[in-house]
Amino acid sequence: MRPLSDTFARITRLRTGKAKHLHSRNRLSTLTNVGSNPGALKAKYYLPTNLAKKPALVVVLHGCTQIPADYDVCSGWSKMADEYGFALLYPQQVRDNNGNLCFNWFLPGDIRREAGEALSIRQMIETMCSRHKVASERIYVTGLSAGGAMANVLLATYPEIFAGGAIIAGLPYATALSVSEAFDRMRGQGIPKPRELRAKVLSASGHSGPWPTLSVWHGTRDSTVAEVNAQAIVEQWRGVHGLGAAPTDTETIDGQTRKVWKDNDGRGLVTLYSVQGMGHGLPLDVASGYGKSGPYMLDVGISSTADIAHSWGLTRKPARGRRGESIANPSSEHSAVAGHSSSAQGKIRKVIEDALRSAGLMPK
Repeated sequence: MRPLSDTFARITRLRTGKAKHLHSRNRLSTLTNVGSNPGALKAKYYLPTNLAKKPALVVVLHGCTQIPADYDVCSGWSKMADEYGFALLYPQQVRDNNGNLCFNWFLPGDIRREAGEALSIRQMIETMCSRHKVASERIYVTGLSAGGAMANVLLATYPEIFAGGAIIAGLPYATALSVSEAFDRMRGQGIPKPRELRAKVLSASGHSGPWPTLSVWHGTRDSTVAEVNAQAIVEQWRGVHGLGAAPTDTETIDGQTRKVWKDNDGRGLVTLYSVQGMGHGLPLDVASGYGKSGPYMLDVGISSTADIAHSWGLTRKPARGRRGESIANPSSEHSAVAGHSSSAQGKIRKVIEDALRSAGLMPK
């Protein structure tokens, strides 16, 4: 039961009004009039004062229980945009769609091309491109947890739009089509074989390439989304790119293992970062000058924001602070959940199921 309790113990606290927003100043503006918006999402965006004439655009997808303003402050994306002149788009989930503010990466109507939440985000991107002269060949997407899974949905359904993506603590595309299947996949159960994983992406759009590059980030002690999902995402996109099973390079970056799969021209197409000892969250190196610690925003000595931006050519070099330290999760909330006895786990299960029912995610 640890994956469910780890996820929903905090959700229950949020629903009772005990959550505190982390942003001291909301730097984001509201994006309006984005089209038909069939997924009924909201959106925020950020434009630095030194916006390039044809800027790159980074689409950032928050995780469950999060909002764009908090995610932006903790991840450091707008601070980096200030320095390098690119634009940011933050699609935002609403409680009418999902009581826990998770993007619906597991609902068939939201993960198909030209439908639901996927189409809403595509329309938001079109709006940003037309209003702010975004360079169409420099559009990228990243996300955490449910946001990471939805980033994968966008890469699969609209691969012609994106030059690259980064999935953090996420899941492979189209492997869950219901709430119960979503929880199974989060636990690492029932994940399809590599050939089927590849076929799901290839059938999502009819696209024949070129395909976006991808980096995958996952903590080795993630008890919310099992680490096996990271390897499944790699298998999914390695197959799409037609790459071999073994990584081309394995190296250590800020104390963490990075595996890279390259094409015949030596271009890195798929990259896997395994963050030792990290629980469920976004890897940060606050000493690098980007980001701030918070729930699911973890200062582990490597900045995913800086490394992702550099891999996309948005910055001159990745920011480095201190060497990473292996930690499970600095949040006392997670530690308290992990330390419960089996009898307490039964009580937690009831709380979780009550929260799910109140959110409309379980039958009453």
